[in-house]
Amino acid sequence: MGEGVVEKIASHAYEKPGWKLYVSLPILSWALYDFANTIFSSNVNTIFFPLYVSETVGKSESLNQIASTFISYANALASFFLVIFSPLYGTWIDRTGRRKKWLGIFTTLSVTATLLMGVAGYSNLGNAMFGLPASFVIIVLLFVAAKFFYHSSLVFYDSMISSLGNKQEIPLISGFGVAVGYVGTLVGLAVYPFVGEMDYYRAFIPSALLFLLFSFPLFFFVKEEAEKADALKRKAGFFAGYRDIYATLKEMKKYQNIFTFMIAYFFLNDAVATTIAIMSVYAKVIAGFTAGEFILLYLVSTVSSIIGSFLFGYITRSKGAKKAVLYVGIVMCIALAIGVLAFSKLSFWIAGSLFGVSLGAMWVTSRTYIVELSPPDKQGQFFGLFAFSGKVSAIIGPAIYGSITLLFHSYGNIANRLAMGSLLMMVLLGIFFLQKVKPQKPAAPKS
Repeated sequence: MGEGVVEKIASHAYEKPGWKLYVSLPILSWALYDFANTIFSSNVNTIFFPLYVSETVGKSESLNQIASTFISYANALASFFLVIFSPLYGTWIDRTGRRKKWLGIFTTLSVTATLLMGVAGYSNLGNAMFGLPASFVIIVLLFVAAKFFYHSSLVFYDSMISSLGNKQEIPLISGFGVAVGYVGTLVGLAVYPFVGEMDYYRAFIPSALLFLLFSFPLFFFVKEEAEKADALKRKAGFFAGYRDIYATLKEMKKYQNIFTFMIAYFFLNDAVATTIAIMSVYAKVIAGFTAGEFILLYLVSTVSSIIGSFLFGYITRSKGAKKAVLYVGIVMCIALAIGVLAFSKLSFWIAGSLFGVSLGAMWVTSRTYIVELSPPDKQGQFFGLFAFSGKVSAIIGPAIYGSITLLFHSYGNIANRLAMGSLLMMVLLGIFFLQKVKPQKPAAPKS
């Protein structure tokens, strides 16, 4: 197919030194989508949905563990649906070159589901479904849909990065996008004064509207690679993508490095996805954080994420993506170990800050490493498999966490500590497999 995407782009990419790279309209618009979707991720996934579930279900120490189970299983179910579809998304990108269309569709669906979560909360339906208030059951199901559509959009969004710069610029662009995303967290938390300490469902509608608003620049100012779409014009059904996935899996030995990294990422993301989903409830039940105190903790963690994402953009460029991922894993181990053993709020401030650094850095380093390891003509497919690896882990991590809290709920807070300890083991396994990824051989010069 001729030159790969990254090599082609390098000859005419944004050759802008220093800060000028970041303020070019396409890159800034791309980064603003990270800003937008992080509002959903932080407001809905991490803070207000878990707090809503905990407030509705967790009426005692034992029921707090059941609330953790509800949250974990809802996240696992959303990830289950993504596991089914995410490999197809990547193959679709490679076949058609169309990213923005489906990014727009999935963004709209996620926004709509989140708006309906707020509507259901305001309706306050009291009729029982499965022994629970109807509005609660509807909100949980809508959360599953909103999170599924949100993560579906990210497959298309992440794969757009390869057309925004050359190999030297991509780590910096990736870091910039993540940092701008975490600034979105700060803006998203502006809804908190309108929510109060009890009616957490009030956060869903304004969060959805902010997500939609800051998504618009990407659709207006980031152009798609028309030549790639033209080169790959051929009629193929959506489910034909499974054949391509199967063919790629058959060539596992040929792409051994990337498959080994996906196993490592499986375990690392297991810890990341589950911690994001459960951290607000964990801080509440272990250290007695109020919603307001957790918001402050989350703000500190977010600032740490912004610093970590920028810092690891430069670390990735200077030390290489593999070493950068390793450093992230080590920081995450320390944060989780402190969290498991924490007996004071100070411990949570330390753990939250360290986890924030590792969280921001994980997206920067892993996204860059996928670009580095992937053959240019299969980048869309490997980004789909990358999402596949991450989302399988996002089923298993929350499912294990939720099962531990369910099985040991009668032991009170020990259940949550045991569940958090399982995440530390996952990170250690991720580091083990990361060390198995062999150094990349330099590409042969083109004649």
